[in-house]
Amino acid sequence: MGNIKEKVAYLQGLTKGLNVSGQSSEGKLLLNMVDVLQDMAEEIDCLHSGQEDLENYVETIDEDLTDLEEEVFEDIHDIETVEVDCPNCHETVAFESDLLNEDDMVEVTCPNCGEVVYDNTLEFADAAEEDIVYRRSIHPGV
Repeated sequence: MGNIKEKVAYLQGLTKGLNVSGQSSEGKLLLNMVDVLQDMAEEIDCLHSGQEDLENYVETIDEDLTDLEEEVFEDIHDIETVEVDCPNCHETVAFESDLLNEDDMVEVTCPNCGEVVYDNTLEFADAAEEDIVYRRSIHPGV
């Protein structure tokens, strides 16, 4: 940014060194143009400074968000899940394996079509065992 300010300062020096006077129309025009360039150079310098501050702030937020994501999703990696194919739309539905051992009534529905994919009041043997997959959950982007 200093380069623009230096060029404007050079033009101001030229106008003084060439004795450009505000008495003539051309002189007024040149002096006013140099003044406008000076104002523009100062404004650009302020914008540049503000942009640098903003970039630093966003970088700090990004680092904080990364730390927060690591902290929040750290525990999620250890959750055991069950995957079941929906009998209606054939989408894979995942839910925590702890629901299989619930004493209370549990019903898991497909978020895509609303079909019941697991009901602990029914015999689990009714479902095809190859449709049920136990796995550690994997969360993309974490």
